[in-house]
Amino acid sequence: MLTFIVDWLAYTPIFATPLLLATLGLILNERAGVLNLGAEGLFLCGALAAVVAYLATGGSPWLGMAAALAAGAAVSVLFAFLVVTLRADQVVTGITIAFFGSGLTALLGGAWMNKAVGGFTAVKLGFLSELPVVGKIVFAQDPMVYLTIPIVYLVWRFLFRTMPGLRLRAVGENPQAADAAGVSVDFYRSLAVIAGGALCGAAGGYVALAGAKIWFEDMTQGRGWIAIVLVIFARWMPGRAAFGALLFGSIEALIPRIFAAGIPVPQYFLQMTPFVATLIVLIYAALYSRARGAAPGALGLPYVREDRR
Repeated sequence: MLTFIVDWLAYTPIFATPLLLATLGLILNERAGVLNLGAEGLFLCGALAAVVAYLATGGSPWLGMAAALAAGAAVSVLFAFLVVTLRADQVVTGITIAFFGSGLTALLGGAWMNKAVGGFTAVKLGFLSELPVVGKIVFAQDPMVYLTIPIVYLVWRFLFRTMPGLRLRAVGENPQAADAAGVSVDFYRSLAVIAGGALCGAAGGYVALAGAKIWFEDMTQGRGWIAIVLVIFARWMPGRAAFGALLFGSIEALIPRIFAAGIPVPQYFLQMTPFVATLIVLIYAALYSRARGAAPGALGLPYVREDRR
């Protein structure tokens, strides 16, 4: 039983890390007042870009992650142009981006399908990795797991301890007041969308290079949609996002462990558990006004300067 629990907890960060990266990216988006429902498409674009870069550059996972960041940012430039510059409906545009990413990667990814990649491997920290229980769980993860921890801190510090972060949050809370104070609403919203999209792309790249270690169509399997719900669960706070990602990651990590242990649980029941948890979070947000009240005041609302009053 102990071995089962240790293996489960040791694999949890592999499932939690992409959810956390994407949730942080979406928090940046939504703190600036932009609702991005296209995370699933950004995930897929990042995953394909990571695999292509990895195989084309001789097997560098870091170049693969750089390509994933760039792919997420590139698609987000299009999203920012549509919703910030042209003031397109954010809900419809976000869903369109999700399907755009799915279709684009299916079209371009045929040549790279089912090609195995080495990707990230666990870092061995000497005797620490050999410690009972905690060694495998804490000290035998891949580099991106450890790198994500300071990323959480940097996003939090940027949002709550810097002047640009204050301006970004002001744009999301009250763009009229921010504009009157001389803050460029369009600039900060576009910057937040692109930076957040890059993190969503990195999340997809990590799924390809550390989780699946292969490319196939729609390989992210709904993780982008789960990340959107995690933003609500985290109440738009990076620290809470880390807890939520670990919680949902542990649910996902439990599924293959149960299969490996041969426990007689229906396959489809296990596969739907992350989405059941997602529904529970949505119900919680709907029932408790405190969760809704944490949302930025201008979330999802386009800003036209001529309409300022």
